[in-house]
Amino acid sequence: MMETSVIIPTYQRTSDLQRCLEGLSKQYHVPDEVIIVVRDTDKETINFLKEYKTSLLIKETLVTSPGQVAALNTGLGASSGEFICILDDDTFPHPQWLKRIIAVFRSSEQVGGVGGRDWVIHESKTENGRREIVGKIQWFGRVIGNHHLGHGDPRDVDVLKGANMSFRRKAIEGLSFDERLLGKGAQVHNDMAFSLSVKRRGWRLVYDPDIAVDHFPAQRFDLDKRDMFNKEAYYNGVYNETLIMFDFMQKPFQRVICVMWWILIGTKHRPGLLQFFRLLVMKPNNQLVKRFTINLRTRFKANYLRKKLIRSLTQ
Repeated sequence: MMETSVIIPTYQRTSDLQRCLEGLSKQYHVPDEVIIVVRDTDKETINFLKEYKTSLLIKETLVTSPGQVAALNTGLGASSGEFICILDDDTFPHPQWLKRIIAVFRSSEQVGGVGGRDWVIHESKTENGRREIVGKIQWFGRVIGNHHLGHGDPRDVDVLKGANMSFRRKAIEGLSFDERLLGKGAQVHNDMAFSLSVKRRGWRLVYDPDIAVDHFPAQRFDLDKRDMFNKEAYYNGVYNETLIMFDFMQKPFQRVICVMWWILIGTKHRPGLLQFFRLLVMKPNNQLVKRFTINLRTRFKANYLRKKLIRSLTQ
């Protein structure tokens, strides 16, 4: 078995992909194989890979279905490494990235997943900051990310970020990325769903800020345009999060508390009643109203559909 596989799903972002591959070729510990998952209709990337010269062992793998979930599952199926690393194509791994990943895995056989900091760069400006809490789900259902701002020593987390996450093959044997998630592109929160699946098996997930990549958020070719509000993309994100959290919270009282928090409080981006009125006083706008109404309706709809699916599978 190979030691390391790196999976890069990509779609029509050849300049970003080239930068990512250049970062991999400069690693202190070069990966044994790099699996690039390409949509079969993406002629631009297919032609780029035919011409691209590199010392890396590249395995081009085609996927026929749209969306990141299908691409990641295809990549998992094509991988051979003991440690399977996943990168976004718009990242640039620092030279010690893979060496550090291997070191953390080797530090304990209980470590099933490893992630690190992605330094987000907009043009020439880097998002700076320092956060102690990274990748945690609080008892009442609030999800804390902060993977791009974490600092300090390695620590156990609940969730790894898809732009920069790795898994031990033994820990993910038989697992796949959740095909129930909505979206035709990014399918947001697929990384959270996968991380929690590994965590439920009893494996540790470790976040180490020194496992670093530069992250240049690139153009998306689906409804989710990052900084532009889209009603359907927003709905998909709320739906996916609700589905995942209700799977994660096994006990009924946990789900009740989570729903109450979503309804009564919420967050800035997914406001409940308290956040809605707070933000309404600060800066009233139509987008806030849309977020509030979609958020509440989708929470209940996602839970209803989830229960319906479970009933159909158990009959």
